[in-house]
Amino acid sequence: MRKFVLAIFLIALIAALSAGCAKGAGNVPDVLHEESSAGNQEPAVETPADQPVNEEVDMDGAEETETGEEPAEEPAQEEPVKRYYMNKIYDIKPLDEETDDRVVLLTFDDGPKDLEMIQSMLETLEKHEAKAIFFVNGFRVQSNPELLQMIHDAGHAIGNHSWDHIDLRKQTDDVIRQQVDDVQKIVEETIGVKPLFFRPPHGSSNEFLRAYVKEQGMLFMTWSNGSLDWDRNHQKPEAVVQNVLDQLRPGSNILMHELPWTVEALDELLTRLTEEGYGFVDPFEIRIDTEEAAEEETGV
Repeated sequence: MRKFVLAIFLIALIAALSAGCAKGAGNVPDVLHEESSAGNQEPAVETPADQPVNEEVDMDGAEETETGEEPAEEPAQEEPVKRYYMNKIYDIKPLDEETDDRVVLLTFDDGPKDLEMIQSMLETLEKHEAKAIFFVNGFRVQSNPELLQMIHDAGHAIGNHSWDHIDLRKQTDDVIRQQVDDVQKIVEETIGVKPLFFRPPHGSSNEFLRAYVKEQGMLFMTWSNGSLDWDRNHQKPEAVVQNVLDQLRPGSNILMHELPWTVEALDELLTRLTEEGYGFVDPFEIRIDTEEAAEEETGV
């Protein structure tokens, strides 16, 4: 009997001890489990108090959300102030008494042809801080679009000189339209803007051409100072310089071409013009409205 009671007592004691151990193990703090595994987890991301936990964040709007403002837009380029106009004999004149009248307009026809010549001209113009109008032919732009882009990127104005360099005075109205329009189109496709100036090949025109050019928003011009660089008797750098100086007056609208001897003469010519006290008109400062320009000139 004693053995039986002792066995029951031992069984009860063992059961009590086992229950106590199990209860103690269940009281281990959770923080110990977190600390033991923290090194294998990414840092928790805090969720703003006003944002639902399960709401998806629009990453496209992240910049606006962080700054509270929309990204700033690039400022629009300002239009150059119009300080000059062209009179009836194609001289460039100031619009007011405060603007210097001892200026010349530099223009080059019949390009763009040749990389080396264009590079040299652009370098010389930059050296003298001068801008010019390059009157281009459509067929040459078609062959050398990269040259037109170079001229435009250097800050010079592009002029329309017809597609084929033909005598437009002798052409039908339809041909004239096509010769003008095709150049406007290819120039805009190449550099993103249309020409604002028009010069007819050989200076030859008629009433329809003048009216049509005006309808297209361009200023029609020939020139008032010819370098004669196209004449076989004047195809030397010194002749180009002297011809321009012989005709020089305030507002001279100087006609030159993309020709080797003119390119060679350009640095000397611009130096001499500066020494004579002349500046260089920025073509973008010329007003494009011939009727108002004539009124300004005559005072009517």
